[in-house]
This record gives sequence, C-alpha cells and structure tokens, in this order.
Amino acid sequence: MSSSISRTLSVALAAAVPVFAAPVDAAGQSALALTAEQSDPQGLGWMRGFPPPEDRIIRFSDSDYFAFPKSRWTVCHFRQLMPTVNVSRGLGAPAGLERRIDPAIDGVTFRPTGAGKDMTWLQSLSANYTDGIVVLHKGVLVYERYSGCLTETGQHGAMSVTKSLTGLLGEMLVAEGTLDETAKVATIVPELKQSAFGDATVRQVLDMTTGLRYSEDYADPKADVWTYSAAGNPLPKPEGYEGPRSYFDYLKTVVKEGEHGPAFGYKTINSDALGWIIARASGKSVADLLSERIWSRMGAEQDAYYTVDSTGTPFAGGGLNAGLRDMARVGQLLLDGGMAGGQRLVPQKAIDSIRGGGDKTAFEKGGYPALKGWSYRGMWWVTHNEHGAFMARGVHGQAIYVDPTAEMVIARFSSHPTAGNAANDPTSLPAYEAVANHLMGLATKP
Repeated sequence: MSSSISRTLSVALAAAVPVFAAPVDAAGQSALALTAEQSDPQGLGWMRGFPPPEDRIIRFSDSDYFAFPKSRWTVCHFRQLMPTVNVSRGLGAPAGLERRIDPAIDGVTFRPTGAGKDMTWLQSLSANYTDGIVVLHKGVLVYERYSGCLTETGQHGAMSVTKSLTGLLGEMLVAEGTLDETAKVATIVPELKQSAFGDATVRQVLDMTTGLRYSEDYADPKADVWTYSAAGNPLPKPEGYEGPRSYFDYLKTVVKEGEHGPAFGYKTINSDALGWIIARASGKSVADLLSERIWSRMGAEQDAYYTVDSTGTPFAGGGLNAGLRDMARVGQLLLDGGMAGGQRLVPQKAIDSIRGGGDKTAFEKGGYPALKGWSYRGMWWVTHNEHGAFMARGVHGQAIYVDPTAEMVIARFSSHPTAGNAANDPTSLPAYEAVANHLMGLATKP
C-alpha cells in the first residue's frame, strides 16, 4: 500500500479520537462566534430524547463528534461513546468537604492580560466556557458552580490534566526508589530500545526534555499526531491499514530529533511512554495504580475512568475523566504535602520535587513567551510566582491550580472552543491570582 493511502487511512481513523493535548488551537476553529450561552449543550438539545432527533445525535464514529459546539456535550460523555477502564474509589465513605460559600467571589475584579478594562470572576466563567469550577480555601469549599453539560454528580474529561496525574505517580515511584530517575528507558521497557525514548532517562521523560521527532500541529494533515491518534483509536482498523495499532505500538516508532535534556518540548507521547514505564516498574496500569495509591485513599466521592485503545491500555496522556470535586481533592492532596485523612499518600520527596519546579532555561526554549519564568517538573506546570503556585493544565480550559501561600485550590472543567490554553490564560491566570488575594484579605493587584 502506498504511503499516501496509509496516511489517508491514519487521518480518517484519527478523526474519531481527540488527543486531548494540543498546546495550540487544534483546528483553528472560528466557532467562537457562539457564546457559552448560545452553545450550551442543554439548549442545543444534543442527545435529548428516546431516541434523539437524527440531527441531535452524536456518535463516536462521526468525524465531528468532538468539534465545537458538539464538544460541549461530548466532554461529559466519553464513557457513552468509547471503551474505558475504571479507576475505583474503593468501598469506603467519601471524605466530606466542609462548605462555607463566599458569595463575594463572584464580584472579585481583575484585569485580564492585555485588556483595557476589568472583568469580574463571574464574567470570566462565561468568557472561558466554564462547565464547572470549585474553589477550596484551607480545605473548605468556598465556591462551586456548574454549567453546560456538567452537574455535581457528573464526570468530565480532564484532557492533559491527566498528564499531571501520570507525572505524580511517576514522582511517587521515584521517591520510593521503585524507579531510578537516572535509568535509561530501554532498561525498563526494552521494547523502546530502538525508539527515540531508548536512551532518554526517566527524568527526561518526566520533565519532557526528550528530543523527539513528533509534531502536534493539527493544521498539518501530515503531522505525527494523526498517526498517533489512529494508533490509539479503539475502532476496528480499515482494510489496508498498516500503521501502529495501539499507543505502545506507536511509541516504538518514534524517531529521535536533537538531544535529550537541553530543551523542554511539550509532547503527549512522553506521558504515554511514562505510563508504560510506570506499568513495568509497578506491575500495574496507570488506572489501577491511580486507584490503589490515590483515588481509593483520598476519599473520592466518584469513580474516575480512562479512555483506552484497542488493547485496553489507558490513555496516560489525556484520557482521565472524573468528578470536579475529586479533582479539587487531588489539588488539596498536593497542597497538604501528600497527606489525606491523617495518612501519607504521596511521599514528601515527590511533593517537594514537583513544587520545586524544573529547569527554567530548558522551559524557556519550549516557546511559551506568555509563561515567562515558569518551568515544568514531573508533568506539572510551575509558575514560580510569589505565591509558589503550580498547576495541571489541559486543552479547552481544564485546570487544577494550587496556591500554597493562599492555601487555595481551584479545579476547573471547561469546553472552550479553542484548544490551546493561550485562549483562556489571559483571563484565567489573573482571575486565579485575584481570588487568591481576595481569600487572603488582600486588595486585588492592578
């Protein structure tokens, strides 16, 4: 079969599987003309009725099932559309969250980056197509709001926030001595010896300072991301398809470009390589390990789940789906130094590694001018601001924001039409800082 036919088949297969990872706009979507209110999935009637009207049906096999505005329904319903694997919360009672709602948060004002006038916190939620947001202060729930497809009992795609959970598991295994961060990947996963990952260290994978030939340019039909997506698509491959058939199969094909170590390069395949490393080191998939070490012990109120490929491998780079309050509990776990319910769940050494941040010089080479002075460590984004804040970030506006100085955690699920966080950072980041200042009793900074 010719390479052009193979590429066409890859793109066709990939169309059904979003990679949940693009650092830039995934499709150059112009649907921003629809506001959050106009694109609300409840108002548009997606998948309502028994059966729904034909023009309101969303199928996994549809090439546009994750295109805006359908995506505003899809982000809460991946389990209805594709195979998944459970992340059990166990059988114990959930850890209660004390509630002391602060209605003044809605009126907190801030100046979006580059804007000429102030905005309120409440206005920012609609501007960023927020589906749900929770604010914890000193472990107390002080703000909670749901919209779009999400309710307090629902689950939502975490997109690349998933990477930070994968990174947390990796940091835990390193801290405990199960993983040697200086070990070459090939010594743990021999199948990757001939790939670009083979001579990278575990730490270089954790911090995404690997030298890989891999493009996530969604505007380019020949970009590697399409072959990667096709490999992870759990649907049967079409006749004549000769590409990789799983995430692990794809990782074996990755070619090296440049050297490992000097520069940060945000590439989803690092997270899936780390997922494979974690599985080999622990003897458990990332889904089972997350359940055993975190989800069943932190008092989660809902099971979570991962989307999987055709072999049942969890998508460690972007496939986690969870309840919003449970995502806030993850942030609180890190804020509390790895402790929950009087028990240590995460080694202090792992927490210190993440909060300390990574190589700022390497990060600067990654091309994020709007995040000047930041770094990346253990698949967490570290601001190095005066509050020592760090966060997990996912496309379309997913976030866990941890501010140790303000003792604040913000968890947000969103369905912004534009994938890249550059679309909402100018509003989101100053909004988070303004709420932190409010909770500390400080005046909002101009």
